[in-house]
Amino acid sequence: MNTIANTFFIGKVLLHHPTLESTNLTAIEYLSKNTPSEGTTIYTYRQHGGRGQIGSNWESEPDKNVSLSTILFPDFLPGRRQFLLSQTVSLAIYDFLSTYITSNLRIKWPNDLYVGNKKIGGILIQNVLSGPRLQSSVVGIGLNINQTVFLSDAPNPISLSQLTGETYHLDTLVAEFCRAFDLRYRQLRAKKYEEIERSYLVRLYRYEEAAIFQRENLSIFTGRITGIACDGKLQITSQEGVEEFALKEVSFVQ
Repeated sequence: MNTIANTFFIGKVLLHHPTLESTNLTAIEYLSKNTPSEGTTIYTYRQHGGRGQIGSNWESEPDKNVSLSTILFPDFLPGRRQFLLSQTVSLAIYDFLSTYITSNLRIKWPNDLYVGNKKIGGILIQNVLSGPRLQSSVVGIGLNINQTVFLSDAPNPISLSQLTGETYHLDTLVAEFCRAFDLRYRQLRAKKYEEIERSYLVRLYRYEEAAIFQRENLSIFTGRITGIACDGKLQITSQEGVEEFALKEVSFVQ
């Protein structure tokens, strides 16, 4: 067990596993059998069964990338505002990556980090509610770091190493990310919700840009991303007005 210096929550308990099927599954099991301190983080460099949203696969070459999950107890956060946690995590990854990537880094709603039109990281959050409030959350994160060849059918992966030509020490990056996450999580705990929402919007992929979208029913329309609803739905403004979309209900055509 290791500890990240200079954090209040994230990484104060840091549990490394040589190999795992999924850090999220391991964190959920750990939570069910223990009473972990908030911010306990489980990580591995050899994850062989990682998942994305709605069952999508996450490719990760052994010893090349970072896979981690953090256990949180955000009981201060109403369940109807749980997307604030996703925004907080996205901003933490953005803050961390921005020390290495100087342009074209964006947050792609609802749970990805993009550089240009390519995906460098993803988030999978699994929440447990108690009445109207969050009881616990397992925040899973996958970051492409040193992998330079991607073999899966994922359409658009890219890694930090591909962008910079450098090779990175993964332990160092885990510590740096935990510090960035800790800062953003403390911002959330301080209930600086409007500040988080503003910061998220200005970093949002294709925010306020005219684009062509496709609805779930395959109809095509032109619009602009203009906001995020309190429940996390994407707001797109078109000639028909403002429409709100949940995950997988809308996609970019171009």
